[in-house]
Amino acid sequence: MVGVAVGSSVSSIKALWETRIRKSKEERRSHDRGGGASGRLCVGVWEDRAVLARLKQKLQMEDGRLILRIEHEEWKSLPGCLVQLSQVQEWQIHRTGLQKIPHFISSFQNLLVLDLSRNGINEIPKQIGKVTRLRELLLSYNRVQFVPEELSSCENLEKLELAMNRDLDHLPDQFRNLKKLQHLDLSMNHFTSLPDCVVGLPALEWLDMGGNRLQHLPEDIHRMEKLHTLWLQRNKLEKLPENISRMSSLDTLVLSSNRLRDIPPLMDDMSRLRFVNFRDNPLTLDVTLPSRKTKAEDDEDDDEDDREMFGREFMKIYIQEARKRSYAVVNMHCVNHECLG
Repeated sequence: MVGVAVGSSVSSIKALWETRIRKSKEERRSHDRGGGASGRLCVGVWEDRAVLARLKQKLQMEDGRLILRIEHEEWKSLPGCLVQLSQVQEWQIHRTGLQKIPHFISSFQNLLVLDLSRNGINEIPKQIGKVTRLRELLLSYNRVQFVPEELSSCENLEKLELAMNRDLDHLPDQFRNLKKLQHLDLSMNHFTSLPDCVVGLPALEWLDMGGNRLQHLPEDIHRMEKLHTLWLQRNKLEKLPENISRMSSLDTLVLSSNRLRDIPPLMDDMSRLRFVNFRDNPLTLDVTLPSRKTKAEDDEDDDEDDREMFGREFMKIYIQEARKRSYAVVNMHCVNHECLG
């Protein structure tokens, strides 16, 4: 009897011990799972602090403006903790491989300049329209294919550069609402015509449409009343509209490497035009500028002569020669008509 009681007692103790061990293991596993999540959270917080500290090292104060400057470092995306630096007034982020403008850009209400040139950005988020104090948006040498209409809400925008985005060929009609835009660079893209919304920009002074696929210019181009500089090099223009002569503020016009065969005679009346370039166009007339310098002066000013060979003086002589030939043709026609009569 005693042996049986002892055996039963031992079995009970063993079962109790095994139960405790099992519960202990389960509690440990449960603790490990919970502790892992907590641990990861702690690690995430620590990483954010480390990234934020790294970003703070990129802050510079220049001319009373707080600037975030990052160059030649790998930042394919910008961390959410960056919103803690919302007082920054200018971003200068170049050659980082950045692929997207973060949606939290709308948190930067003090932002005046957003310069993200030479990255891999393929989209301008709609939230850009909430950065209403923005004055400059520089996105040249990226992969932007589409400009959202929300950009037109940036009512203080004065400078926009979208050069060399390659597939860009359209702007939203609302773009004309950028009443303060003065400087626009759309060079080296796929535009086949000058967007009407650009022609309608009331304050535009400087426009670069070089390196596109422009085949013609709008007849109402003279609506760009304040435009003083127009770059149209390396396009497919075959003729210029007569109304280009009515661009009263224009002083610089670059038309090199197009398909122009003639120069509109009325351009001779563009008194404010100081620099024009017709180089590398298949112009009908072969015009040579008269030499007005000595040999010594020519040797010193070869570079200047090369620049002006197809410039303003060339334009005036070309127009004069074209008129002479036109008059000669008319006179010849009259003579022939009288002879036939």
